[in-house]
Amino acid sequence: MKISSKIFQEEQQKTPYLDALIAYAEGKIVPFHVPGHKQGRGIHPKLKEWIGESYLSLDLTEVPGLDNLSQPKEVLREAMNLAAKAYGADYSYFLVNGSSSGVHSMIMAACNPGDKILVPRNAHKSAFAGLIFSGAVPVYMKPEFDFSLQMDHTITAETLAENLEQHPDSKAVLLVSPTYYGVAADLQKLVQMIHDSGKIALVDEAWGPHFHFHPKLPISAVDAEADLVVNSTHKLLSSLTQTSLLHLKGNRIDRARVESCLRLFTTTSPNCLLLASIDACRMQMATQGETLLGKAISLAETTRAEIRQLSGVQCIGREIVGNPGAADLDPTRVVISLRSLGLTGYEVDDLLRTVGRVQIELSDLFHVVALITISDSEKEVDQLVKGIKQILKMPPQKSKGLLEKKEAKLPDWPPLKLSPREAFVSRHETIPFEKASGKISTELITTYPPGIPAIAPGEEFTKDILDYLWLEQEAGSRITGVADSTLQTVRVVKL
Repeated sequence: MKISSKIFQEEQQKTPYLDALIAYAEGKIVPFHVPGHKQGRGIHPKLKEWIGESYLSLDLTEVPGLDNLSQPKEVLREAMNLAAKAYGADYSYFLVNGSSSGVHSMIMAACNPGDKILVPRNAHKSAFAGLIFSGAVPVYMKPEFDFSLQMDHTITAETLAENLEQHPDSKAVLLVSPTYYGVAADLQKLVQMIHDSGKIALVDEAWGPHFHFHPKLPISAVDAEADLVVNSTHKLLSSLTQTSLLHLKGNRIDRARVESCLRLFTTTSPNCLLLASIDACRMQMATQGETLLGKAISLAETTRAEIRQLSGVQCIGREIVGNPGAADLDPTRVVISLRSLGLTGYEVDDLLRTVGRVQIELSDLFHVVALITISDSEKEVDQLVKGIKQILKMPPQKSKGLLEKKEAKLPDWPPLKLSPREAFVSRHETIPFEKASGKISTELITTYPPGIPAIAPGEEFTKDILDYLWLEQEAGSRITGVADSTLQTVRVVKL
């Protein structure tokens, strides 16, 4: 493991930014600066009662002694250096605008307007926004589709090789691993292929911030030698919501360009408490990660085994590893399906919340996904299993027939007619949704979660895509990115 030497352990016990923030709050300096609530004095009592005075006293933005996120030179630089050492990167950057800002920065740093970039079509919507910002031209790669699970996995080496051969002029490759469902790619092989072809390897590893810290988890993208990697520390670790890390490794991409791009996508008023939470999270993982994650993995595996014994319930396990696009699996992700009972994932989500008093992370037409993290204990997972058992004891639910309407596979990805940026900035017109077939979308229409666009700017509406969006809407999916959330109308390029 990377967490072995005594010197490393001693160094990683430090939390320089958190310590500086606490020291500043304890100094009782009278504030005549933002935020306007002045360390909680102006907060409404109803909110203060819930949040607490200590929390509010740390809700500061950049003042002397707390460094500057845009140009870190003091305690924040020290904290970022510790993060880089903990993850095995050359440089690490704290993100407070979510992993989305890191994905935007990666693509902007790697590509100029007109540059080709290979992108898996099941990338998160932040990647498509990065294409719009950068003006890069995507070449979409098809992820592997698992017909038995009705689920997209990752890109295979064969798919990557084919695209590299067909597009030798591409500048970079974006990989997504793991997927929202915890399925991981063969990153070592894919990154090596990208580098052998002289291209830059970008990895959206938002859902794998813990991989580096336990041998039972898939290999991390940094350990696989990717050039730029995004990790969402708030998703599966212990930092506060919207915090993430961007890692840089090697010299294939200009560090100054990366930092310039980060400044474009980062607030000039970062919440210092968010930054401190990344510092504390890093320390926790570097010094206790293997132990804490070991407990989470064991808990998840026990939970999965118990769920798999229930009649009518499907729960994904390591049996899928080795299938195309599934080189490895994050065991802390518990993916459950009750479709044999005629229940969509959306319906299971609702029943777990209302009957079982459990809120899961993700639901789609077929599955729900529960995250088991270092914060969970037997008490919480017992509640999850109990909730599923309660659903199984209920009278058969009246099915809407949505699963029967769903074809044996997802619709083909729509054809790309314009670059995302060209379509996004084009003149548009608003037309009835049912008349959109053959028209070019200017909108990024996404079912959320998981946040993968059904159609992106520059792509042509097809009948299959229109039918799919209507089905998702009927099933209860949240459709985002479209001006008319009722899907009565859509905006298309005016030719």
